[in-house]
This record gives sequence, C-alpha cells and structure tokens, in this order.
Amino acid sequence: MLQYKAKLRNWGNSLGIVVPKEEATKQKLHPDQEVNVIITPSKTLKVKDIYGKLKFKQSTDQIMKEIDEDLDSKFF
Repeated sequence: MLQYKAKLRNWGNSLGIVVPKEEATKQKLHPDQEVNVIITPSKTLKVKDIYGKLKFKQSTDQIMKEIDEDLDSKFF
C-alpha cells in the first residue's frame, strides 16, 4: 500500500495526481494499471476555526496554577 501527500494538478478539464517514479517502481505500478484511490482532503486548522469552541472543566487561571505548581515541584 502506498500512502503519501500529493497536490492535485490541472489535467485538461480534470484534476490529476502524480505518483513519483520511485514510488511507482517500489509498488510495481505501470501505465494503464487500475488502482484504488482514497482521497482525504487536507484541511489546515486555524485558531479562528476553534476560537471560543473549546470548553474546559477548569478555568484558565486554575489550569495555569496547576502547571506552575507542577513545574515548581519538578525543578525546585
């Protein structure tokens, strides 16, 4: 099984994916061979997409206090 990230490219009125020669050789792929393709679009997660959507069981102040206490106990 071959898995790698690829960019879609224009190919006439369609889109195409290029399989690098090294990978095609490793997988013993050849022209006109049928293959199964699973497409999973990559989505870049941005802070604005999640801002305000995260719910914490503790307040930010409590979380920061626990982190400070933990660091103090390990280094001092």
